[in-house]
Amino acid sequence: MTENVKPRAARTRATRRRIVAAAGDLFVADGYAATTLEQIASRAEVAVQTVYFHFGNKRTLLKEAVDLAVVGDDVPVGILGRPWLEEAAAEREPRRVIELWTAYGRGILTRIGPIMRVVRDAAVVDPDMAAQWTANMAETATAFRVLAGQLDALSALRVPVEEAVDILCALSGLEMYLVLADRGWPPERWERFVVDSLAHALLNGI
Repeated sequence: MTENVKPRAARTRATRRRIVAAAGDLFVADGYAATTLEQIASRAEVAVQTVYFHFGNKRTLLKEAVDLAVVGDDVPVGILGRPWLEEAAAEREPRRVIELWTAYGRGILTRIGPIMRVVRDAAVVDPDMAAQWTANMAETATAFRVLAGQLDALSALRVPVEEAVDILCALSGLEMYLVLADRGWPPERWERFVVDSLAHALLNGI
């Protein structure tokens, strides 16, 4: 019995992953509104009933596609539960803390940039997209509050914690990344700019 359960669970997980990947590809290529569950099912090579069974609706698929892009896999562990955070939390040199967070953030933004462009552009008219954008911005602020708290604990901040969170959201967040990407900046240049800017804006003695 147990031997049969594990392969079945693995197949279910693989199916879900394939559906989410197909949805993400289609949302980016054709837009959220134009993409149907039938098209997603066809691309994922499953029955449309399978898509409904696992996800129920397109909004859930959008959220799953964004979540998958954020962490880069389908392991049910959020950003703040990932091993990289332990390395960052153990670091005692403030600029190095910023470097570690920004390097990880670069990976996230590179992955989510394409699908979040779709979300951003449609948010003004589509409630699902607006809700997803708002949720993403709130999650970003939550993560940056952890970073600001760590810098504060190191007595490194030159501004109050909440002001630091605002600065982090402005300089390290998705919106700035998309603006500079649209201006032709490669991710490496964005990363250098953000580290230098945050060090000057946030750290004592800089």
